[in-house]
Amino acid sequence: MAAACVRLISKVSRLVHEKPSCITNKAAAFAISASLRRPGRTYGTGREGFREGLSFLLGGRGLGCAFVLGGGFGLYQISNFAIKWHLADAATAPGLETDFKLMLYQYKTCPFCSKVRVFLDYHRIPYEIVEVNPVMRQEIKWSAYKKVPILMVNGTVQLNDSSVIISALMTYLISKDMTIPQILACYPEIKAKNESGKDVTEFGNKYWVMVNDAHCEQLYPEKDSRNEEIKWRKWADDWLVHLISPNVYRTLGEALASFDYIVHEGKFGRFEGFFAKYVGAAAMWIISKKLRNKHNLQEDVRQDLYKAVNDWVAAVGKKKKFMGGESPNLADLAVFGVLRVMEGLQAFNDMMENTKVKHWYGRMEKTLLHNCSPAE
Repeated sequence: MAAACVRLISKVSRLVHEKPSCITNKAAAFAISASLRRPGRTYGTGREGFREGLSFLLGGRGLGCAFVLGGGFGLYQISNFAIKWHLADAATAPGLETDFKLMLYQYKTCPFCSKVRVFLDYHRIPYEIVEVNPVMRQEIKWSAYKKVPILMVNGTVQLNDSSVIISALMTYLISKDMTIPQILACYPEIKAKNESGKDVTEFGNKYWVMVNDAHCEQLYPEKDSRNEEIKWRKWADDWLVHLISPNVYRTLGEALASFDYIVHEGKFGRFEGFFAKYVGAAAMWIISKKLRNKHNLQEDVRQDLYKAVNDWVAAVGKKKKFMGGESPNLADLAVFGVLRVMEGLQAFNDMMENTKVKHWYGRMEKTLLHNCSPAE
């Protein structure tokens, strides 16, 4: 939560939630959706909601500066991991050459970044992590694309947008006759304006794995399994992520508990810790109310979370371990990546106790743990 909250506190949020734009298959030409409605990102990173909440909370410029310095700089200390190697066994990465190096630029608690990490971990693909400073963003200053996640391949090829990253890498793992640059051409970048008149970047076909008919039958053996995977990947981006912030910061007590954890883990000084916990928590509590209204959630936002999670479990069904059958598919990985960012918080505990997701979630945890373990 630290990185996303700092992005709000710093008033430099430029993240726009990922909205699906088009679909494609071998039998049909690429179709670019005209709809570019782009709701703000989760964890309070929507610009409109933050500005309204911040204006209401702060009022004065002086307190605003203290808010940025105390909350922003302080919170960054916990998320600043610089560069670290992810513990994955390169020798067991399926289909990747030993010199295939990936570097993920991220915010640790961003649901979209979590989705990418889950995918990479599941497929045992080794990667490095660069934790981006959400205030200064110096780590991605070199990039014209200013949102995270960003994935660099061998230091030369840049992949943007979590769903594009996942679809492109999955295509690469299956289709050995295509290079990453060739695959990226299947996901054209589209510049447009959203409903608010803001410039946005969209990507065509981003939920599609570009495989031929033979590979498609192997990857999607059941009828409509491909369409179901696409449907629920889009659902995770378009709906599920919007339930996170309103639930994590549902009450002032929950917001304080979340920031108390951040401050404790970050070992802040007294001044920084005060602003990180109390001012940051108050701001996020107010913003969560704005997000609740924006997305037409119920007064008790837990009910929306419970319904969404139970809808997902019902879609998986009782006869399958995962939506992908015996093994998780891309929809399983996406939903797990989004929900995982709530772990350790009251919202997560309530979700596990009041929905039917526990068994599926447990199976996902075991599968990820097994895949992340060093090969024998």
